Amino acid sequence: MSNPYLPEGRLLHTPENQRTCASLPLLHTAMEQGMILEGQAVWCTPEHDLSVSLGPFQGTIPREEAALGIREGTAKEIAILSRVGKPVAFAVTDIAQAEAGPILRLSRRRAQELVLERLLATPPGTVLPATVTHLDGFGAFVDVGCGLVSMIPIENCSVSRIAHSACRFAVGQEIFVVLTGGDRARQRLTLSHKELLGTWGENARRFSPGMTVPGYVRGIKPYGSFIELTPNFTGLTDRTEGLQEGDRVCVCIRGIYPDKMKVKLTVIETLPPVPQPEPFTYFITSGRLEQWTYSPPEFLREPMVKRFTSSP
Repeated sequence: MSNPYLPEGRLLHTPENQRTCASLPLLHTAMEQGMILEGQAVWCTPEHDLSVSLGPFQGTIPREEAALGIREGTAKEIAILSRVGKPVAFAVTDIAQAEAGPILRLSRRRAQELVLERLLATPPGTVLPATVTHLDGFGAFVDVGCGLVSMIPIENCSVSRIAHSACRFAVGQEIFVVLTGGDRARQRLTLSHKELLGTWGENARRFSPGMTVPGYVRGIKPYGSFIELTPNFTGLTDRTEGLQEGDRVCVCIRGIYPDKMKVKLTVIETLPPVPQPEPFTYFITSGRLEQWTYSPPEFLREPMVKRFTSSP
């Protein structure tokens, strides 16, 4: 397993995970080596212990080992209850023999501690895989490995401003994020997303004057409406009656001006909504960013640059 600290669910059906979970000798080796595995949480007891199916065996994650923060009282019980019927990551902490078969003690908490320690030591600007777990008005919460959840603040979801993270993401969606820092004392990571969706120039090259394309109304002003063509590329229409924020519209591109970083649009008509946020076009999916310059070289004002440092 090249990266054992993946979001929950991504290891479950891999050949190595399945082979290890099906073999008692390999489970002993996994315990000795601190290997991260995945199984399926099949039920939760009244005491909030999780019963986990792994290959032909059944294991138990005691309540205090079910999530980072449960023991300290900083995590809510829903962090345990919501795992029933879903994959869970864990480290094997004990294997005992009994007449009915081996008794496996597992720890999801330990897996999350390993992820947190690794990411706190990872340089800012590193690109990580993540899975969206839930959405709120102030940001999107994502699993960055073994069920360890961190938040993308709403202002970091995209360059285009949105009213709610549900405008950009869907629960269960597999995405990429940028690690921007960490706070060891508070055991928290800080994340961003917009830097992976392309600069102004990279997005502009997908369009040309005269094209007619779909977009979303992201802001309405007395002088016109801002229309998102991509999550990192927005244009302005003249004042158009009847538009509401969030509307999906058809627009004609009248002009693209890199020196002013502006796009002029004309609304053609309103389009029916789509049920889910559209898939992302990522320009970066791996490696590490030292800095990210959103504005094009022709921009006449001070460049818009994000530098990634060791500060959160």
